[in-house]
Amino acid sequence: MPVERVRRRIPEATVARLPVYLRILSEQADEEVENISSEGLAELAGVNAAKVRKDLSYLGSYGTRGVGYEVAFLVYQIRRELGLNHDWAVVIVGAGNLGQALAGYGGFGERGFPVAGVVDIDTTKVGSVIGGVRVRHLDDLAQIVQSRQVSIGVVATPPSAAQDAADRLVRAGVTSILNFAPVVLAVPHGISVRKVDLAVELQILSYYEQRRAGGGGLRSLGSDNSGRGASA
Repeated sequence: MPVERVRRRIPEATVARLPVYLRILSEQADEEVENISSEGLAELAGVNAAKVRKDLSYLGSYGTRGVGYEVAFLVYQIRRELGLNHDWAVVIVGAGNLGQALAGYGGFGERGFPVAGVVDIDTTKVGSVIGGVRVRHLDDLAQIVQSRQVSIGVVATPPSAAQDAADRLVRAGVTSILNFAPVVLAVPHGISVRKVDLAVELQILSYYEQRRAGGGGLRSLGSDNSGRGASA
């Protein structure tokens, strides 16, 4: 009886780059590009070619010298590795401005993440329809998760309610959480959490803007009004 090949565990940094490659390759496929070199993909992705080749080797794809990688097959390989060969239903906790924006964004469904439900505790929001989905009360969360086989939950609540939302998602059976609240969630072992902190991202952009401006902000922090250097 043949022994099934054990798949190598893919590093998290590589997993984070695969969606970037997929987006680029899908665009190339739309333009009817049949093959792409590691150098070409690296340039479009903003990384070096050696990193691209290493990342794709985890998929068992090594390309052909002088030809490169077959775009359509690489799209198939990455989609399969990311689990995008079938849909993953999503439930959103929080129907405030952010939750409404997320639920109304049609790109989730197009990419295989249909919004199965939106829940909130605000009775003025319960019953309204966002993006074709009727908002239900938070108490209905478990029923939505179980009936729609939801495994991914999105926390779009105020910070003070985020941990309770995460706890409820876990109890309902959700195993992956995308957290938009600016807090660190405590979850049991085996639950995957990805945090999206828009303020942090803006602060990172602020760093690059400061560097473009010549580091004026760093100079202002390094001295006081009297001209004396700040003490360490």
